[in-house]
Amino acid sequence: MRTTRTTRTNHGALDIRRTVLGTRRAAVAIVAAGAVALTGCGGDTDDGKGSDAPASEEPAASVQLPGLNGEKIEVAAVWTGPEQENFTKVLTEFEKRTGATVTFVPAQDPIVNFLGTKIAGGSPPDVAMLPQVGAIQQAVAKKWAKPAGAEAKAQLAKNYSKGWQDLGAVDGTQYGVYFKAANKSLVWYNNAAFENAGATVPKTWKEFLTTAETISASGVPPVSVGGADGWTLTDWFENIYLSQAGPEKYDQLAQHKIKWTDGSVRDALTTLGQLFGKPSLISGGADGALQTEFPASVTQTFTGGDQPAGAMVFEGDFVGVNIAQTDAEIGTDAKVFPFPAVGSDSPVVTGGDAAVALKDTPGAQALLTFLASADAAKIWAEAGGFVSPNKSLDLAAYPNDVQRDIAEALIAAGDDFRFDMSDQMPQSFGGTPGQGEWKALQDFLKNPKDVAGAQQKLESAAAKAYQS
Repeated sequence: MRTTRTTRTNHGALDIRRTVLGTRRAAVAIVAAGAVALTGCGGDTDDGKGSDAPASEEPAASVQLPGLNGEKIEVAAVWTGPEQENFTKVLTEFEKRTGATVTFVPAQDPIVNFLGTKIAGGSPPDVAMLPQVGAIQQAVAKKWAKPAGAEAKAQLAKNYSKGWQDLGAVDGTQYGVYFKAANKSLVWYNNAAFENAGATVPKTWKEFLTTAETISASGVPPVSVGGADGWTLTDWFENIYLSQAGPEKYDQLAQHKIKWTDGSVRDALTTLGQLFGKPSLISGGADGALQTEFPASVTQTFTGGDQPAGAMVFEGDFVGVNIAQTDAEIGTDAKVFPFPAVGSDSPVVTGGDAAVALKDTPGAQALLTFLASADAAKIWAEAGGFVSPNKSLDLAAYPNDVQRDIAEALIAAGDDFRFDMSDQMPQSFGGTPGQGEWKALQDFLKNPKDVAGAQQKLESAAAKAYQS
């Protein structure tokens, strides 16, 4: 039976739908060689298992795909582990419907550099899943990307708001199909650890720090940070900055119309330093966080019962994929609340991965068409750890009310969103391991007292990236 969406209290508390819709200024963000051939691992998962999810029904109208008679298609993406496995289920269904043979090509960050190597070697994949809007623009500028065909555009017009269509377009031409989205303004928590500490769910940044101190006093490290992956730190900064500085400043900084030495950046880093500057509030302290990759930051939060290595972990709805690798159940053991408000509103930073054709072949265009359909979105939605911007997808496909509420809020937001700051910027600054914003914020995690030094590093790297 599907539960009524009302404001929940106690330690499970959240009404994501009301919080997100009330904010009305969602910012959209996006959200690592060799080839791995697909095997017959298709089939839908049990979307009602362990939840109150209703039985999902097939979409009213199925997408029509051509017969491809064994055409070989390569798809490159940075997804690994459970995300790759779930995407493979989508590709396997495409194989069944078309007769094509699809191969998943594991890519590395930054994916534009990876693709450049493949293209220089004369072996580009047919389709690439690009996790940054800047990567789409670069692929178009380099003349790698091929425009989406009429069938794919028809699916987009039917299933997507104009805002999501525009995210995949460059100079009015449609290239990308945003298959996967993400709300990256969520804090997931170990319910047993909260109850054991007598902690309450915070709504503001001040309350968040108080909750962290309460949990620390119980003997559990409050916050698990995946600092080895610099992108998680950009999300920390962006949520604080959007809430504290507001959307106009956010847009200006995203376009480098104001410098990283601006007072608004100082204020956001100072706020973030209130957490990063207290080793007792972070699992393993700064050194431990910098050695912890994102997946481990999640799993260590939901193992160990009421004595985990961390009681809370910040990141998007895709955290559900990693929670599934533990014994914790979402909605009971693992619960979630919106990122706490620093200013007047809680921020909402969402994200996505877009499919872009690098070859203008029937197979590549057919795959874009399929990925723009509700049929494709349903497969991964049922598997969990996924949110689709496809408004035609039946919300019953999601495996639990937590993800259903997140998805409903995303769709209801319509075109009222902004794009994640780091993913609007040149990839050399906002999307490359070991340099730019990723590296500067890792250095800041190590030394959060040096706000001015962090600002200078950020501005120097940003100026260089924008000049090139």
